[in-house]
Amino acid sequence: MALKSFVEVKLDSHFSIHNLPYGIFKHGGVDTTTPRPGVAIGDYVLDLSAIQSAGLFDGPLLCNSDCFHQSNLNKFLELGRPAWKEARATLQKLLSSDEPALQNNASLKQMALLPMDEVEMLLPIAIGDYTDFFSSKHHAKNCGLIFRGPENPVNPNWFHLPIAYHGRASSIVISGTDIIRPRGQGHPSGNSPPYFGPSRKLDFELEMAAVVGPGNELGKPIDVNEAADHIFGVVLMNDWSARDIQAWEYVPLGPFLGKSFGTTISPWIVTLDALEPFACDAPTQIPPPLPYLSEKISKNYDISLEVRIKPAGEENSFTVTSSNFNHLYWTLTQQLAHHTINGCNLRPGDLLGTGTISGPEAESYGCLLELTWNGTKELSVGKTSRKFLEDGDEVIISGICKGNGYNVGFGTCSGKILPSLP
Repeated sequence: MALKSFVEVKLDSHFSIHNLPYGIFKHGGVDTTTPRPGVAIGDYVLDLSAIQSAGLFDGPLLCNSDCFHQSNLNKFLELGRPAWKEARATLQKLLSSDEPALQNNASLKQMALLPMDEVEMLLPIAIGDYTDFFSSKHHAKNCGLIFRGPENPVNPNWFHLPIAYHGRASSIVISGTDIIRPRGQGHPSGNSPPYFGPSRKLDFELEMAAVVGPGNELGKPIDVNEAADHIFGVVLMNDWSARDIQAWEYVPLGPFLGKSFGTTISPWIVTLDALEPFACDAPTQIPPPLPYLSEKISKNYDISLEVRIKPAGEENSFTVTSSNFNHLYWTLTQQLAHHTINGCNLRPGDLLGTGTISGPEAESYGCLLELTWNGTKELSVGKTSRKFLEDGDEVIISGICKGNGYNVGFGTCSGKILPSLP
């Protein structure tokens, strides 16, 4: 039986009372300078600083905390799962149709319940470090086929450990931020020097990312079966990629300038607790992983993902791929446990990208590199076509879980390509 909120929630809304994702916002009508935490409910944002000031977070773990009077969520993340569960239970009760504390308090309701179209969403966390994994078998196989051929498309080590690289946290931006086409070097042609100029193969990558909660001490790994307690929730992510720059630079040390110019995340963090009803079995891993990666319960989540492109100068956007989070081979918990197995210390607010999430069919490939097979064929986008992104193109990623009479969704993660600087 679906819970019912006193706030009207449309049937197609991503933000039901079953969801209550967390973000950081500014509200122009009240205070244009102070960011503060909120949760999404229908077409509204519930201001958690107002709820905390009113003394409605009255549970033992949150009653004396100032975590909702901060300009990011890191202090709340650091409190861990018991505090997250207490907050969720409190908020679901306050927003339910049969609870009067907020519903019948007109002044508090006016102060705390803000129309979503009046707020500006900001990065929800202070991101100290960002790691991007390579956890989709279909994506790994397709990349191998494109660049190495059919003899050995997936390197043998891929099936034994979650491959990753350390990304650039400073260039992670919130959805809606424009992305300037990067400049860099590309492969030389014949005996000429390397190409230098605007990227000719600019791409999106359909990803999600785990937001780290409590970290671990340096030198002390996190057990894979306890890793979920160190993951607060998940966001949509577009790890923009300049494929030509990446292809020239990545041997022998991996991605650098082809990735670090911009990574976009969605503003709302959907918690693992909200995703729990949509948990599903992860793929069988062959060969079985080493003991430190062997999980008692290995699960993914049934999250439908879609990428739309709005071509430059067009009014409409067009679906170019539909995938699902459950295609990931390596789970979020395996990624986190592997990250720490050498003693690396994670911290609250760290971001762990999944890597491109591709499915087995061509229409579920998670980037243009795969969809156009590295530009060897055209992808239809409405009345036009693309091999890679052009200036003025906007990419919109969305994700949603469909429950019985309600949704748990992520909203959108979008960005538009601007021309390279002269």
